[in-house]
Amino acid sequence: MGSEGDWALDLSHVAKTYRGGVQALRGIEMRVHRGEVFGLLGPNGAGKSTLIKILMTVIRPTKCVGTMLGERVGNKAALAHVGYLPEQHQFPSYLTARQLMHYVGAMSKTPRTERIRRTEQLLELVDMTDWADKKLGSFSKGMRQRVGLAQALINDPDLVLLDEPTDGVDPVGRRDIRNIVSRLKSQGKTIFLNSHLLSELEMVCDRVAILLRGQVRLQGTMGELIDRRAGYRIRLDPGDDVDVARACVRAVVPGEVALEDSTLCLATADARAVQPAIDALRRQGFTIAHCAVHKPTLEDLFLEAVVDPETGEPMHVGAEAKGRRG
Repeated sequence: MGSEGDWALDLSHVAKTYRGGVQALRGIEMRVHRGEVFGLLGPNGAGKSTLIKILMTVIRPTKCVGTMLGERVGNKAALAHVGYLPEQHQFPSYLTARQLMHYVGAMSKTPRTERIRRTEQLLELVDMTDWADKKLGSFSKGMRQRVGLAQALINDPDLVLLDEPTDGVDPVGRRDIRNIVSRLKSQGKTIFLNSHLLSELEMVCDRVAILLRGQVRLQGTMGELIDRRAGYRIRLDPGDDVDVARACVRAVVPGEVALEDSTLCLATADARAVQPAIDALRRQGFTIAHCAVHKPTLEDLFLEAVVDPETGEPMHVGAEAKGRRG
């Protein structure tokens, strides 16, 4: 267990109930290490943006127990060291990119000489130098996202909260943002981001949490979550009787043995544990066409987490979305 100083975020109970008793967050427990990239996943309405807005004091929580950068959530001194890119941000269209940077820098009390220096550096970082003196109203959505990322860094924050940072950005822009996130991590900064692009998170995140209906369903490092669900898959000849083969394997290998067409899915990634299954299948005359360890993707984990265990159907819309509509 890490000490309190090891955590950029240490949340033990965060809840939000809207008018009418609609629960958007139902007691979030989450820890984010300093210096890591942490991804928060969930379907629309899961409560992702509500959580970030509570951390930024945009929304008042029903209950909030936890710390941010070692101080209680909402502490003004801690917020001075946080950068924030909101989802669907609306910056004044009459400002230029350079003016926006100075405006946000002034609000964060960044000294003028420092604002000037960092504005030039950050606009170059997001490849917007040539557009520095163009009005935001003339920008595409991807360009506005780039400038939005730059303004979130003007105060040289220790913790950066990014709500859908690659929304509306083309593949080149997404690659650039991934590179920026990696560079920020190398500088010791903590990045906490929401995204619906699972492949993007899989490439940059050290740890992830999956949020569903206001509760954390899964949380851990990418390695922990993936290895925990890894297992051997044995593909048989299409003409083999897979039900008989399954019974044969179950007799010698502990754990669940699932079927996917002509493939046996074992719940173990231990090569030694799978050898008796291979031997048993061969003794019974089955043809093994292929045998290898299968590791799930982040998308696999996400789809597993959002399935209702009772109905087997995906749970798409959470209380947050219902509360907003009401």
